[in-house]
Amino acid sequence: MNLNPFITCAVTGAGGGPKKNPNVPVTPEQIANDVLAVAEAGAAVAHIHVRDPETTEGSRDTALYAEVIERVRDRNTDIIINTTAGMGGDLIFGAEAPLPPQPGSDLVSQKERLAHVEALRPDICTLDCGSYNVGEGNLVYISTSDQIREGATLIRGLGVKPELEIFDLGHLDFVCKLIREGAFDGPVMLQFCLGVAFGAPATPAAMKIMADTVQGLDVVWSAFGVAHMQLPMVAQSVLLGGNVRVGLEDNIWLARGVPATNVDLVNRARTIIEAMGGTVMDAAGTREKLRLA
Repeated sequence: MNLNPFITCAVTGAGGGPKKNPNVPVTPEQIANDVLAVAEAGAAVAHIHVRDPETTEGSRDTALYAEVIERVRDRNTDIIINTTAGMGGDLIFGAEAPLPPQPGSDLVSQKERLAHVEALRPDICTLDCGSYNVGEGNLVYISTSDQIREGATLIRGLGVKPELEIFDLGHLDFVCKLIREGAFDGPVMLQFCLGVAFGAPATPAAMKIMADTVQGLDVVWSAFGVAHMQLPMVAQSVLLGGNVRVGLEDNIWLARGVPATNVDLVNRARTIIEAMGGTVMDAAGTREKLRLA
């Protein structure tokens, strides 16, 4: 059990949340304001995507990331900033003729996926550790073994901490291989992403298998569940020795029919942790735990 976990808040994501919940931040100002608010509520880490302010769709625009980070750092130098580097892996095949890629595909090199990380040097950035089918249809997220190795090398060279995003057991198997090869500086930061169709399910059994797999390795892990499993997975992660992630990227509802805010979800996670007899680790303690500069 981990009775002093840190909370990560994934404040916006790249999906269609703003169309269903107006509390999902879209503009750089809105995203930064939510980061500042969840920091006040007790989140130690803010996981940040950016969105095109006109279309509300996810974006890889470095200028948007720069504006978010500048707005946050003008008012808070403590919160740990974790930017996604997962945008740029979407490949949509044609139903009858698989190639060329269909409209909506956004598949770029690993270096291009990291362009904003190279420019802005956040504390942490993500590295997606495997390919997978994204729900029904013909969309596949692409992250090959060579791309993962390249990403690990590039991120290390930038002096940024990678958070390894693990969506299935095969992803974790490869990550463990890379850890044993010395591809990452310790402690290695892992994120178990549960309930994303069609990866590992958001169940106690799936999380336990992942937690058991990394026993004995120099890792710090967190986990989240999507949608209605977000808050149950908070308790499960604490029980198994992990840290927790909540936020509107993964779940837009506080209860059935009740739109959440990011602060609502952080407050609810804190309530769960404290009701279990724990205390939430602050940003300074988290920075020390992860050995961040």
